Formats: sequence, structure tokens, C-alpha cells
Amino acid sequence: MVFRDFPLTHIHAQAFAAARAARCAGEQKRYWEYHDILFSKTKALDLKDLKQYSADLNLNTAEFNQCLDGGSYADGVREDLAIGARAGVTGTPAFFINGRFLSGAQSYATFAEVIEESLAAQPSSESNN
Repeated sequence: MVFRDFPLTHIHAQAFAAARAARCAGEQKRYWEYHDILFSKTKALDLKDLKQYSADLNLNTAEFNQCLDGGSYADGVREDLAIGARAGVTGTPAFFINGRFLSGAQSYATFAEVIEESLAAQPSSESNN
């Protein structure tokens, strides 16, 4: 499984900074916890908010602030955006399962169906022996 950033700055002006902030939290092994906070507080992504969330997670705030203020990870987030755009992503969430593109929120049943179809299309390992 690969997770890529695709900040929709036309919807959330601070989404790009938030994506970078999550990566800064990742330096302290707290990426997913920080990510979850961001997705629960999508209306509060100003710089002061992003810094407060690092304190809420008991991160080393001096290191976090230096990372965020210094522009760290901007190139990586831009690269993720470019990869997504080349793949046809225009919004989030977006999923690829063995190359099959699913756009938008999907049900468990849809994921299960696509995964089962993908598995069924794979050559059997027994036939390769």
C-alpha cells in the first residue's frame, strides 16, 4: 500500500502546508496520528493550528517548527501531486488497485469486489511450478 499526498489547495488554502506538516511529524514517527488530526480538523489548518497539533501530540515542537518553517518536504509533496495528476487524479480520495482507478469514497463491497477481481486475474502460483 502506498499513500501519496494530493493537497487540494483550491478547496483548502493551507492543504499544501498541512501535507508538509504531516511529513514533519513523520520525522518523529507520528505521521499517521498527525494525519488523523488533520482530517478531523479540516477547517483549522492555519500555521498556528498546524503547530498546535504537534504540541497536542507531544512532539518535539522546536524540531517540528524548524521543519515546517524551513519548507521541508515541499518538493516531495509537489512530486506526489505530479504523480497523481499524471495518473488522472483530480480529487480525493482516489485509489488504485493493481492499476484500476477508483475515484471518490467507495464502499467496502466495492473494494472487496475490485480486489477479488484482481486476485482472480493473477496467474496461479501452482501453474508456475
